[in-house]
Amino acid sequence: MLVKLLPRSAVVSAAKRDVHSGLVAANSKENSVLKLSTVEFVSKLLDRRWALRIPDAQIHQVMVCGSGRFKQQGSEVLEFRNNSGPSLGDSMAARNLGQPVFYVVRDDLLHPLVNGNKARKLDALLPLLEDNSVTDVVTCGGCQSAHAAAVAVSCAERGLKTHLLLRGEQPEILTGYTLISTLYGNINYVARSLYARRDEILSRHANMIAGSHGSVQWLSDLLEPAAFVYHVPPKQIVSQLDDSSNTMNKKVMIINEGAGDAAALLGVIRLVQYLSQDHLFGKVQGVKMIVDAGTGTTAVGLGLGALCLGFGNVLKGEVEECQRIAQQTGILVDPIYTLAAWELAAQLSQEQGASAGVVALLHTGGTLGIFGLAQRYKPHFQNLKAH
Repeated sequence: MLVKLLPRSAVVSAAKRDVHSGLVAANSKENSVLKLSTVEFVSKLLDRRWALRIPDAQIHQVMVCGSGRFKQQGSEVLEFRNNSGPSLGDSMAARNLGQPVFYVVRDDLLHPLVNGNKARKLDALLPLLEDNSVTDVVTCGGCQSAHAAAVAVSCAERGLKTHLLLRGEQPEILTGYTLISTLYGNINYVARSLYARRDEILSRHANMIAGSHGSVQWLSDLLEPAAFVYHVPPKQIVSQLDDSSNTMNKKVMIINEGAGDAAALLGVIRLVQYLSQDHLFGKVQGVKMIVDAGTGTTAVGLGLGALCLGFGNVLKGEVEECQRIAQQTGILVDPIYTLAAWELAAQLSQEQGASAGVVALLHTGGTLGIFGLAQRYKPHFQNLKAH
């Protein structure tokens, strides 16, 4: 499966960065570093408990049509038509008969409050917390952190307490991810100057929660190679967290910002395995998988080593474009992340013919972030009008 990486401000240069996944590429045996060349290895890697009952995701087909109207820059205004039940499989590209189309993997529908890419990152991570009898989770992020909100919601659903260190000051009115984090977790706001030493403040806060009789561990330290690949029973690995003699002892786990730990890759790899089935995208035809990620963990999971650049700014006309796409297709994108991925998918679908393969966009969610953007970029939203 061919993965295209998406820097925010350079969608053309992004298309030049190609990485072949060892899971589905024909030449995967050449990858001696990652050693993901055998079905047996991948099978052992993914033989574990998961937070998501099944790895399935809805796949929609978006047809790109010309409107006959042109922008001031001379480019044509595109229109979109959504097919929520397309015919997939190895011959899907040939069946499009030259019609520019791309496919959207609707990971944004996995959970009403948790972004799709966050749900994938937590897919293998949450069972590790449960297997090790963790009572409290400490993590950090920005004021409108989708990661912090996802951890808070997912842990609360499993009876775990979350303690979230958010960068900056508390907003006057809680909204978006900050509101979700506050409803589901325990929030502490950290001055920006202190947040630069996030590892230090995470450790200090975790030790305060654990108290004199509890224990603290970083998730990254839990993932020894044997546990990562073969899923050795947790009690054989984490003896320091296995003191069950005192049920009042807190067992605190620290998760890196953005869940940037090895366990976060497993859920994304599981998604790639699911998409590579013959009745979906298959292993034969070329697939350009587009993902717009912030920390890059999702892109690494898809491309197994691919580099992903972050970004964040709302440009003139982008909010209106999000509105137009939502009205035409019923798919909501946000102006920071998924709009850029959508635009590249539309561009690639027009540039290639049926022989060039399939264009697929992994929609990771992020729509709750629009509420926070409305606070920060007020003029862009004040000018939004009904059509």
